Amino acid sequence: MSNRNFFHFSALPMSTRMVYTMTLLVLGTGYLFAMLQVFFSHAGLDGDKNLSAEDIRIAYHGSDADTRLETALKGPMSEMLPAEERAVIFKWVKGGSTQDAYEKDVKPVLESRCLACHDGKTNPHLPNLSNFDGISKVVVKDSGATIPTLVRVSHIHLFGITFIFFIVSSIFTHAYMRPLWIKCVVIVLPYLSILTDIFSWYLTKWIPGFAWFIIGSGALMGLSFMVQWVVSMWQMWFYTLPAEVEECGGVLPVMGRSRD
Repeated sequence: MSNRNFFHFSALPMSTRMVYTMTLLVLGTGYLFAMLQVFFSHAGLDGDKNLSAEDIRIAYHGSDADTRLETALKGPMSEMLPAEERAVIFKWVKGGSTQDAYEKDVKPVLESRCLACHDGKTNPHLPNLSNFDGISKVVVKDSGATIPTLVRVSHIHLFGITFIFFIVSSIFTHAYMRPLWIKCVVIVLPYLSILTDIFSWYLTKWIPGFAWFIIGSGALMGLSFMVQWVVSMWQMWFYTLPAEVEECGGVLPVMGRSRD
């Protein structure tokens, strides 16, 4: 008796396998760029150029030592200014952020490096650094991501990442893997990781130690993606099925109750 609900990649038409292959190639490339985005967004927030748990903690909980401006210049905005010009701004912040020093030392740097985006007009969602009052609003204690920001990013991630794994997992269901429970775990794991990752953002906002849950969730999600991607690509083009399955043309034989 065979399970007609399960078809291995080898039983699928060439055109279907080509669609799956190209989809996995594009999604795999997109996942790599997503990891790079995480790195460039968070690495350096603690003053070290490498990505660390402290960077994640600062991103969501905030910094006990730096202002919002300093955190941005150490992290995502670090490449926008030369080190010597960033040092001028850091010195101004630590020196009391006075208006006289702003006019003399800081304003010229901002005008030449920052106002193309932070002029208050080009992008109203970015801080306005065109005057002393505007920059004073970011020379305050860095309290991390705001709740409205987390809510906005949460729904984007929940919908977007779920769609990605729905596609990848749907392709992966055609893979032959034993024992079956391992295949099920690989499929379920990223969906659970999405939830723990998102909720850990909010927990880290109040309890910094939950930054490790963000890291762990991301690692499990990436591991599941890698396993599904590699196994699917391998079995689509290079894998030889066990003889008893091959004889059925890629339709899994079972005894009694149907299962894949």
